[in-house]
Amino acid sequence: MATNGTLKRKIHLGCKTLGLDNDARRDLQLVVTGKASMSDMTEEDLKAMVKRLEADGFTSSKGTGKRFKPASRSDLRLVHKLWSELGKAGQLRDKSRAGLNRFIRARFGDHWAMVPADVDMLTDWSQIDAVIQALKSWGQRADIDFDWGAHLK
Repeated sequence: MATNGTLKRKIHLGCKTLGLDNDARRDLQLVVTGKASMSDMTEEDLKAMVKRLEADGFTSSKGTGKRFKPASRSDLRLVHKLWSELGKAGQLRDKSRAGLNRFIRARFGDHWAMVPADVDMLTDWSQIDAVIQALKSWGQRADIDFDWGAHLK
């Protein structure tokens, strides 16, 4: 059985692996447990946090790599696809999910009341659309063809 200290270390590692900074970690803790500070959490709260990080793709097993379930919403899957295409075109310093999350926090952090810790936590269609439009605009500036419909004919 894991001790509270072990669970806290696992949470810190999971957040680092997923690219969450301390502010994003506290926001996620607040969403999952209702508590922003780990010192206020019970063992059950800490386990809930670990479970949430694992659901978001964190694995503490060495060498297994990060595997994420596809986003449940098609518009969020489009965000991931656009990010991937920008990465393939050499436009990104960090092609990872953590890089996408940092982009969203940097681009929209001052405009939205709260920026979720992870892109797949977005639920407001207008926020998702804003991310899509920002990525499409970036692609246009980089002369990337995002017109996949033309390729399907």
